[in-house]
Amino acid sequence: MSVRTRSTFRCTECGADHAKWQGRCDACGEWNTLVEETIARPARGAAAPAAPGRAPRPTRIADVDGGVTARIPSGSRELDFVLGGGIVPGSMILVGGEPGIGKSTLLLQVAGTLATRGTVLYVSGEESALQVKMRAMRLGVGDEASLLCATELEEILAAARDVRPMLMIVDSIQTVATSELEGAPGNVGQVRECAAQLMRFAKSSGAAVVVVGHVTKGGGIAGPKTLEHIVDTVLYFEGEGTADHRVLRATKNRFGSVDEIAVFRMTEQGLQGVDNPSALFLADRDAGSSGSAITALMEGSRPVLVEVQALAAKAGFGTPQRVATGFDGRRLALLLAVLDKRAGLSYATLDVFLNVVGGLRMAEPAGDLAVVAALASSVYDRPLGGDAVFIGEVGLGGEVRPVSQLDRRLAEASQLGFRTAWVAGRAVPRKAPEGIRVQGVSSLGDLFGRLFG
Repeated sequence: MSVRTRSTFRCTECGADHAKWQGRCDACGEWNTLVEETIARPARGAAAPAAPGRAPRPTRIADVDGGVTARIPSGSRELDFVLGGGIVPGSMILVGGEPGIGKSTLLLQVAGTLATRGTVLYVSGEESALQVKMRAMRLGVGDEASLLCATELEEILAAARDVRPMLMIVDSIQTVATSELEGAPGNVGQVRECAAQLMRFAKSSGAAVVVVGHVTKGGGIAGPKTLEHIVDTVLYFEGEGTADHRVLRATKNRFGSVDEIAVFRMTEQGLQGVDNPSALFLADRDAGSSGSAITALMEGSRPVLVEVQALAAKAGFGTPQRVATGFDGRRLALLLAVLDKRAGLSYATLDVFLNVVGGLRMAEPAGDLAVVAALASSVYDRPLGGDAVFIGEVGLGGEVRPVSQLDRRLAEASQLGFRTAWVAGRAVPRKAPEGIRVQGVSSLGDLFGRLFG
């Protein structure tokens, strides 16, 4: 069958096709997201008509065979927690993160553990067989897993059909290419087509497939956005690769809850799960320092206590700086405006630096009260107390609003030895956890009056 090729420009965000390159995608409005892609298509008259009677017939859901599928324990309790109880057979998992953060290390540990229970195929497109073996020896993991160093998708699928693994790991998807498409490995068309064929293999064979994805400068997984839509689960490594701990977050999970996190510590034996992340994040804090406040965040179904550090210093230039790490910069600007308008604290001539300790990303508004308390503490240069936790959302009127699942947050704070909790006045529970005193405040003025007089 003769094959012709054509070029199109596809948006990496929404997948829309364009006949020529342009700066902005007409479908989603994003800028600089159009990438050229070469598409192979059959010549005219080459396609054979579909055979009659071969069309698939719909089936009632009640008539589908099978029931609840048993999950495969990965050997890591933290990883199983993020996945929702283990690896689902026939699923496809995408693991992303910055170079050197521990993606290959974690997956090689999983491969070594599961190889003692069944066939595991580890496909390496970036390292040689000797390099993979040296890493396995350094980590002390089992060497029963099958290893394949290849980048051709057809070779990978042929080997997988031959060994019939219960788990196949592809490191990484950007190094794999198929001969059905033109273009180098890693371009938009190759990544999408290879991921689609690996997904079809997972669904047809029942083997779980885990692929590693590179990340861009912006922190997203490289390649088309449709890559994340194809897979069943997306796991992101967050935080700094230079830290001794790693945070793994589920941003998509068809078989469990999203936004669950797992915390690992990097050791000589690889990544080891941390049973109590709150204790890890609060281990090195200075309770007597100003500009430090503790809050309780809900990461999925797990309450985690984190430290928020703020520093307000006299600006050395005309325009003050606003630097936030682990916190939305626009949210910080909003809270600074509320402090100026509703609490009388002006930061117009001050540089403001905000940091969420531990490499976590604070996305929910429950940490607003800790942020404003840390900012005020830095201005007044008075510590907030080492046994106080701040949980609440701050509105534009300076009011303190309640947040969800307060009882679980307070229970976590009580277990770690905190004795005072500042929350919204309408959210004070009738019965607080043992050992902790809940203080209700209605506004920022009320909070600062009771903290600083």
